[in-house]
Amino acid sequence: MKNSRISVSLTRLFFGLSLLIGAFSAIRADADEGMWLFNDLPIKHLQEKHGFTPTPEWSDHVMKSCVRFNVGGSASFISSNGLVLTNHHVGSDTLFKLSNENNDYYNDGFLARSLDQELKAPDLELNQLINIKDVTAEVNASVDEGLSAADAAKARRAAIANIEKKASDESGLRSNVVTLYGGGRYHLYQYKKYTDVRLVWSPEANAAFFGGDADNFEYPRYCLDACIFRVYENDKPAKIEHFLKWSENGPAENELVFVAGNPGATSRIFTVDALKFQRDVRLPYILDFIRRREILLQQFALQGKEAARRAHDGLFGFQNARKARVGMLQGLQDPAVMAAKEQAEADLLSKIKADPNLRKYAGAWQKIADVQKRRAEQQGKGVNLNEELFNIAQQLVQMAEEDKKPSAERLPAYQDANRASLEQQLFSTAPIYKDLEQAILADVIARMVEQRGGDDDLCKQILAGKNPVDRAEELISGTRLEDPEFRKSLAGGGLTAVDESDDPMIQLARLVDSEVRAELLVTDELAEIERQAYAQIAEAKFATEGTSTYPDATFSLRLAFGPVVGYTEKGKQIPAMTDIEGAFKHEQAHEGQEYFELPASWHKAREEQKINPKTPFDFVCTADIIGGNSGSPVLNKNMELVGLIFDGNIQSLTADYLYSDRQARSVSVHSNAIRDAIRYIYDAEALADQLGQ
Repeated sequence: MKNSRISVSLTRLFFGLSLLIGAFSAIRADADEGMWLFNDLPIKHLQEKHGFTPTPEWSDHVMKSCVRFNVGGSASFISSNGLVLTNHHVGSDTLFKLSNENNDYYNDGFLARSLDQELKAPDLELNQLINIKDVTAEVNASVDEGLSAADAAKARRAAIANIEKKASDESGLRSNVVTLYGGGRYHLYQYKKYTDVRLVWSPEANAAFFGGDADNFEYPRYCLDACIFRVYENDKPAKIEHFLKWSENGPAENELVFVAGNPGATSRIFTVDALKFQRDVRLPYILDFIRRREILLQQFALQGKEAARRAHDGLFGFQNARKARVGMLQGLQDPAVMAAKEQAEADLLSKIKADPNLRKYAGAWQKIADVQKRRAEQQGKGVNLNEELFNIAQQLVQMAEEDKKPSAERLPAYQDANRASLEQQLFSTAPIYKDLEQAILADVIARMVEQRGGDDDLCKQILAGKNPVDRAEELISGTRLEDPEFRKSLAGGGLTAVDESDDPMIQLARLVDSEVRAELLVTDELAEIERQAYAQIAEAKFATEGTSTYPDATFSLRLAFGPVVGYTEKGKQIPAMTDIEGAFKHEQAHEGQEYFELPASWHKAREEQKINPKTPFDFVCTADIIGGNSGSPVLNKNMELVGLIFDGNIQSLTADYLYSDRQARSVSVHSNAIRDAIRYIYDAEALADQLGQ
């Protein structure tokens, strides 16, 4: 599940898989399927199947004990003095930004033995969900019947911006309207923001990612994929009311557990035509990009130790993404999967056409099919310059132009409600390595020329008479955008400063801006057509199947659940849990292989018999998760932390499109492994004593 932290460019491509997010899926009565809204939990199902009734106080406490990382991923408060637990791979973005050629916190680990040793992250924002409000009526009232798709999208965007700004001004909270059920519902999510976030503890990479890419999305696993941050307010550790107590013994086999986190985006409501577009066009296109970038980063890393360190975070993300997306594509290429989707769609359409009150919705499927054709025609023809310094330049150029407009008329990222979060990222002091960025820029320019053709007018202007390698060198060597103070000065100077800038990356962003904006208009138009069509499908499903369903994931807080239970694979029973002793056996079985060598600290603790070899390490359960759930706390009925989600097994990779509890499992670090490693392997008694207190 390690796709929560990847490069900005890859994140944009992934979310392009679901330009329309927030639809929903029906569930089997006997299954624990679902990524449920905290304001609409499946109480009856939990009562009847598991004998447990979550009270309003229970759900409120769990909701407010969770946080979301702005770089992607989930986390939870685990102490009254601001400790936050997440995955090592979620925290890796910050670990790399804090590291340099002398201090490699990602590979070597980190421990602050006192508050003054805790390292401040350059640009982290953590969001704690405080309140949810249904604003469907307000949003829908803004879109008059008869409006074109483009005008409807503009009106809806303005209404959402006004709702967010008003809510933010009144509360001081980050306020975001989330689209649910394909546009059938709109909810306002309000978050408390923490922007002073400091690193407390991180294990070595060889412990956190033991087994490397070979073991990724596999099980059994032996990973301590965990790290701890602390949030501060007024330069002091924040006082936290809602946090998770630490379980004494962790989960038992067959025990019901809960996962509270922020799943990124699922596509379970997608029509058959939309799924075929993903299978035949979009996913192959994304995989081509992923594989290309993976090879580029591998080659860059071969230049030396420091080059390898600089490339590692991106390489890790792309390797993980490649494996995840291959699994997703294989699921869609399975004739049985598509046949099941086709049958379900046919059954629903049959019910709709048989009901005079619902027949008006039957045309929604054709509208979605038409959108897929238009998307297929556009694939690869846009401005695809996904590189960090170019992205910064593009933000500065767009911000200067958008700031001339009223907030409600701007692109969403530049509206007042989102300004603070935008500027925190835009003016980050995190290092940018020009040698790496030059290699990436040369490749994305070359790829764009390949896709559009060397005679394309815009490509000619971008190249400016040079080949992609030489042009990238000219652009990267000439820019000053790696300097956050320079970025601030340009932003402060507004449109005049940007228009008059001789920075080559700013000039490049200005060159392509009109085409980028034209692409955004088409994207908005197509998304609005889909939004309206999926809203009709949602209403039809509500009418025929009832409203006890969950929406597709939207990187907003959800609750999933299921028992801790193993499974059978190739005739072999796979146990629900692994233990510390198994990690050393796994190391021995893979002797000499990269990523299968446990850190010296672990061998020392073992030799000194500091840690019990039977301590549970990782475990699996049937909770319904997806990318973005990385770092989610796993808790029991008593709201005690029993584990930490970090992955899914290979059978779970079709979860974007469908859920199965036959073999698919979510994979977690056991709470005992985290606590005992901190106490006995890393000799951090003071930190261990704070867990759950």
